[in-house]
Amino acid sequence: MSDRDSRHRASMQKLKAHVDEKVASATEERGLLLINTGNGKGKTTAAWGTVTRALGYGYKVGVVQFIKGLWECGERNRLEEDANLEVAIMATGFTWETQNREEDTRACQEVWNEAARMLADPEVYLVVLDEITYMLKFGYLDIETVKQALENRPREQTVIITGRNAHRDLIAMADTVTEMQEVRHAFNNGIQARRGIDY
Repeated sequence: MSDRDSRHRASMQKLKAHVDEKVASATEERGLLLINTGNGKGKTTAAWGTVTRALGYGYKVGVVQFIKGLWECGERNRLEEDANLEVAIMATGFTWETQNREEDTRACQEVWNEAARMLADPEVYLVVLDEITYMLKFGYLDIETVKQALENRPREQTVIITGRNAHRDLIAMADTVTEMQEVRHAFNNGIQARRGIDY
């Protein structure tokens, strides 16, 4: 065996020992709070990927779309007939289009009631709160209300929160936080969002 092969084998053995140790020490089993945040693309897409995974195992899933619900959504189109998926949509679309704080707050509260119901249901294995970060930023939802619902949810339930500028209290509560970082975005160079790729 060459020196390079020997070094590689030793490195892989060390890596395997480290991974095995981490796996052995992960003894707690419960639902998670996951946050996909940052200014990069892919936060909602990643959440829909996890929705697909959970549905694939036959789990019940709830998705609440606070911003983009009125837009076309290829993932929702593909999955919405699954009996284990429930989707609730905020009826006003983008807040910068409505420019009506009272209407947006009312619509947010209505869809939050659906989210709160899902968060209290032990049968719902996964809940996605898509773009809820904007609702907190604009003051349509109270952070303490959201925190209480998250803290009191069933132990086995996982929640995914998506959106830019996740509230610091949510980040402090989260088990896993992923920050999507924009390096380059086609839209900033005048390229239209593409059906089936961007939405």
